[in-house]
Amino acid sequence: MTGLDWIIIAAYFLLLVGIVWWSSRHQDTTTDYFLAGRNLSWFVVGCSLLASNIGSEHIVGLAGNGATSGMAMAHWELHAWIMLMLGWVFVPFYYRSGVFTMPEFLERRFDSRSRWTLSVVSLVAYVFTKVSVTVYAGAVVFMTLLPDTFGSPENAFWVGALTTVVLTGIYTVLGGLRAVAYTEVAQTGLLLFGSVFITIFGLQQLGGWGELKAILGTDPARVALWRPLSDPDFPWLGIMIASPVVGIWYWCTDQYIVQRTLAAKSLKDARRGAIFGGFLKVLPVFIFLVPGMIGYALHAKGVITIPAKADGSVNGDMVFPTMVASLLPAGLRGIVVAGLLSALMSSLASLFNSCATLFTVDIYRKLRPDRSEAELVRVGRIATGFVVVLGIIWIPVMKLVSGGGLYQYLQSVQGYLAPPITATFLLGLFFRRINARGAFAGLTIGFAAGMAKLTLQALDGSGAFGDTGLLHAIGSYNFLYASGWLLLLSVVVVVGVSLTAPPPDAKQIEGLTYRSITPQQAAENRASWGTAEVVGTAGVLALVLGIYVYFSFWL
Repeated sequence: MTGLDWIIIAAYFLLLVGIVWWSSRHQDTTTDYFLAGRNLSWFVVGCSLLASNIGSEHIVGLAGNGATSGMAMAHWELHAWIMLMLGWVFVPFYYRSGVFTMPEFLERRFDSRSRWTLSVVSLVAYVFTKVSVTVYAGAVVFMTLLPDTFGSPENAFWVGALTTVVLTGIYTVLGGLRAVAYTEVAQTGLLLFGSVFITIFGLQQLGGWGELKAILGTDPARVALWRPLSDPDFPWLGIMIASPVVGIWYWCTDQYIVQRTLAAKSLKDARRGAIFGGFLKVLPVFIFLVPGMIGYALHAKGVITIPAKADGSVNGDMVFPTMVASLLPAGLRGIVVAGLLSALMSSLASLFNSCATLFTVDIYRKLRPDRSEAELVRVGRIATGFVVVLGIIWIPVMKLVSGGGLYQYLQSVQGYLAPPITATFLLGLFFRRINARGAFAGLTIGFAAGMAKLTLQALDGSGAFGDTGLLHAIGSYNFLYASGWLLLLSVVVVVGVSLTAPPPDAKQIEGLTYRSITPQQAAENRASWGTAEVVGTAGVLALVLGIYVYFSFWL
């Protein structure tokens, strides 16, 4: 890191300060603080969706998986088609209901028990899958780029982790969702601009796209998009089962993401924002995953040296920071590091605000319903700190689970948390017969089963069960298939338990399922889209299909 790099990073922080100051002048009510006054345009919504999604765990972890397992994780980055589901299938119900949170929507569709359950599950999920992973990935880059600045690489790791958390927490606490959303517009641009240089300089050093294909073509099975059923990590059937389950939960029902569409100034803007976000979502394959494969090829060619794990294999989580340190000139290195920091901070800021919203609206306000708006905003700010502390505590534990790399760890944990939520929302929207008893049972039993699998996986990763026995078999069972079984369990429980109680009252579910929409609501929904939305949707689907076709046969 040179003086020019530090100047660029300082300029980036000054830009953030200006945006936060401008956007945080009026935070008097919960609508202002948690939903940006419900006044975001479709462009801001789309940028915010991508910036919230693409954190440092994507840049570091996805590049790492590109190096170690090629295109296997691309399926999760081609969820642009699921973002279309968000805009067309889910958002009309959410936006029309005027809710602040996803648990609040579940209460309207079912009852308060489902709301409490999803609130707790979501907060736990954020600690396991977002805070710790995002902070860990950013800290790995600090450790690589500034190994001696703070005395040792380990010190640099923790200084980087704590510094970014504190700085992000400050501007999130001050500005609420409006500050988060508008900083994410700037962060999206910087993130995309900076990351493109890794691909450009990497291919330049390697000798072009043809050279990449030649090197990877010597072992095409290792980098294939589709793997045989015998593959221990990414069998194609497991991918097809688990990827949509996680995608629908994450993009269509998770507070962390959906909150951006709830803050749109109209249903049209919410839907357009989701479609625009779908266009942006196809980019990570080319600016994060492909650079990881380039990094592996450069390592194999001897151009760069990626640190190895104890077993001698490439340490995937070190691929991206090694490429930044080895390939980029002064100035560009600062831009890329600023882009990484922007990814880290945008994801953390989104997370902090979503956690504050969940805790304040779904827990604190339920327990103390007569509190003032000012007190609710204050409580939301205080709640952020507790989530940060829990996430940092979880980082050492996370290393035991993440044997397959950072990004695989993330998808593994999400694969255990997503099934009961995905099942409950889909069944709740499409089937009027699903009732409160079934939803509550499905959420609690599904979540308990997922947590049991995660616990056994963590213990097995530490060697607690040895190499034989039932507990080892469960702990080491492929996370993709486990996600499918958890979904099946959740569906059976939701439907089966629902049938043991009377159907919900027609008045209660009016406008909350597809078969209970009123004529006026149907007309409002139809008025919110036109030719632009249809063309945009077709464009996103064509991009996703084109990428699938090309990378299925590219080697």
